[in-house]
Amino acid sequence: MSAKSVEIIPASGTETFIPLNKLKKSPNNARKTPHSEAAIEGYAASIAAKGILQNLVVEPELDGEGGATGFYLVTIGEGRRLAQLLRVKRKEIRKTEPIRCIVDTANDPHEISLDENVTRENMHPADQFEAFKRIAEERGFGAEEIAARFGVTPHVVRQRLRLGAVSPKLVQLYRDGDLTLEQLMAFAITDDQARQESVYERLSYDRDASTIRRLLTETHVAANDRRARFVGLEAYIEAGGTILRDLFTEDRGGYLEDLALLDLLVTARLGREADALRASEGWKWTEPHLDFPHAHGMRRAYPHPVELSAEDRSALQVAQANFDRLAEQHQTAEELPDEVDARFGELEKQIDQLEAKRQAYDASDVARGGAFVILNHDGTVRIERGFIRPEDDKSQSEAGEDGDGQAPDEAGGGDDLATRDDEGEEEDNEDEDGQQRLSDTLVRDLTAHRTLGLRLNLSEQPDVAIVAVTHALAAQIFYVGANAQVVGIQPVKTDLAAHAVGIEDTPAGKAWSDRQTNWARQMPRDVGKLWEFVIELDHDSRMALFAHCTALTVNAVKLPFDLRPRALVVASRLAGAVALDMIGYWRPTVQSYLGRVTKAVILEAVREGVSEEAAERISGMKKTEMAAAAEQLLATTDWLPPLLRTAKSEHQVGAPDAAQGHDFCSQAAE
Repeated sequence: MSAKSVEIIPASGTETFIPLNKLKKSPNNARKTPHSEAAIEGYAASIAAKGILQNLVVEPELDGEGGATGFYLVTIGEGRRLAQLLRVKRKEIRKTEPIRCIVDTANDPHEISLDENVTRENMHPADQFEAFKRIAEERGFGAEEIAARFGVTPHVVRQRLRLGAVSPKLVQLYRDGDLTLEQLMAFAITDDQARQESVYERLSYDRDASTIRRLLTETHVAANDRRARFVGLEAYIEAGGTILRDLFTEDRGGYLEDLALLDLLVTARLGREADALRASEGWKWTEPHLDFPHAHGMRRAYPHPVELSAEDRSALQVAQANFDRLAEQHQTAEELPDEVDARFGELEKQIDQLEAKRQAYDASDVARGGAFVILNHDGTVRIERGFIRPEDDKSQSEAGEDGDGQAPDEAGGGDDLATRDDEGEEEDNEDEDGQQRLSDTLVRDLTAHRTLGLRLNLSEQPDVAIVAVTHALAAQIFYVGANAQVVGIQPVKTDLAAHAVGIEDTPAGKAWSDRQTNWARQMPRDVGKLWEFVIELDHDSRMALFAHCTALTVNAVKLPFDLRPRALVVASRLAGAVALDMIGYWRPTVQSYLGRVTKAVILEAVREGVSEEAAERISGMKKTEMAAAAEQLLATTDWLPPLLRTAKSEHQVGAPDAAQGHDFCSQAAE
């Protein structure tokens, strides 16, 4: 009869080594939520680098009769056990690896497991940051090596090292609870501790992390700035430029620190582009500019239609035939092969180049004129051609000799009606209520877009244009009296690009530019023939030109301390008359609106445009995330800010009769 072997159990409190494959998870462990994979990875990396620094606490497993089974249940240290099993799986250790343990049979296993998790106090994050920094400095470890030793990613290590480099004064404020971790991370965007402290001293009640980042980068340029995109980050770095990166937010490439170098690179490249244009097209001069020089004081010549040469016509026919044949062959393909896609691109480029030859400048205009090479808002090169300086414009100076050069008589006979400040006051107050929370810059921007919409709509409705011009005439004759030439009207054109950055690149801006260019191309090159040109137009064409020219003078831009409130009231009535719907010309995006207003205004927009529930869902987001979410929510709606809304008007006119025209003018003059 064989005797059952007896397992000798170490006394309670004994430290002993137990093979890994003899350790099991204890059912008495108070932690029921499984360890995360990341936590186990961290344990494994730490153990591989430094060994198990804290003993596991175990109790012997007993069978139904109270006898020892030879296995031990892990009361404290389950995460370390799982980490060692992971190392077995990776073939770093054997499954019989001896694990240092303390046997505890005197205490309740569940209680000591709970005690180990409850009474332990985690290290303060600031202590972690400084400890990582010390390891890096004293032992020379890089982020990758530290990450491997602690089971975290190199990015996490870089974040902690960056936080460890924040000014000790600010770190202490964080320890004391006077700064949040989010604010400390914002300060960590730069390692200049003096600048960090300086910005902290400048903070008032607004200590939002975004404000801190903005103040710390106010002398830098974002990597998505048009200048940076134009030059390219590689070229900037190669020239010796440095980039500041934010490890805690999506910084879209970082911030360029050397603004002088960047501007030098931009100027140099624009200069090269201008030189190449002058050499290839033969202009007398070309000038590089960061922005279009609107106050250039030059006349502009436009290209005119020309016939293609026989050779070019043949080449265009061949290219178009090849394009059509290729399109027919692949019309059912869901995705084009790379070589076919490339061939389509080549043919499109060839067709565009040949089509462009249908328009040409006079050789005399090229010989005496020039072009501006400008940096566009999207970081690409924009070329504006055909400008002729006054000293080079002989035809213009000769035509000027025919003018009398005398100031016209004052209009009116002393019977001007007095203006009254109380009229229109109610409308002005209501207008202010709709924009009181918007910045002056944003108000200018929005009203510039609204003015562009007015111009486009008015240019398509000549009858309304007549009403508008009639009102303008009446206002000058009966109220203020005006100096004017011949009929007493002088167009005053307002440059909208000076009020709304990038407005020229919007679909509406490009549509207006195309209309202006198309009319300019039809004009006779000799201004002396302009009268005959206008006379010979058919009625519809003449009215269309009249509407276009009138629309160009529309100015509904609201400026700070604007002293023409009645004009803005008339602008609202004009919007109603032309049934202006800004949905067709403007959309609420982060760039155009949502990123430039407060969180309260964003939530109000979502509440109005979508629903109360949608606004509630995003109410807890940070400003940047909230603006992006609101853009998506409002994308399919017809929501507009109050400044861009058009009130329904009883005076919308198609072909107004005399009564309607009188009614519109009388109300607009109030």
